[in-house]
Amino acid sequence: MGQISTLQKAGIISRVAGRQLGRSRWLRAGFSAARITLEHFGRVLRLLWLQIAGVFFLFFALAGSVAAWREYGRWQAGKMGPGRMILALCFALVFAWYGVSSFWRAGRKTDRG
Repeated sequence: MGQISTLQKAGIISRVAGRQLGRSRWLRAGFSAARITLEHFGRVLRLLWLQIAGVFFLFFALAGSVAAWREYGRWQAGKMGPGRMILALCFALVFAWYGVSSFWRAGRKTDRG
């Protein structure tokens, strides 16, 4: 018969140890508790991320709105055409949509539990 390599011995020992640990109710309960806790923390972190992103998007929308208002004044004064005002307004609308939809998605995730 041939000799068993060290790697094969380690594999056998790990399988036996895994079977023995799988029989322990305390260990299974601990793993289950850790899994549930990590899932809940992950859910909370996803909601927090959506809300923080929503605040930043709404801040950018506000900045775009201020720029659009400033460009509107320049356009009305005849200093320039409407292109920059339209661009700033589109920027503000896009980021306002992203901000509102981010809060909306966070609200849907909390409704589902």
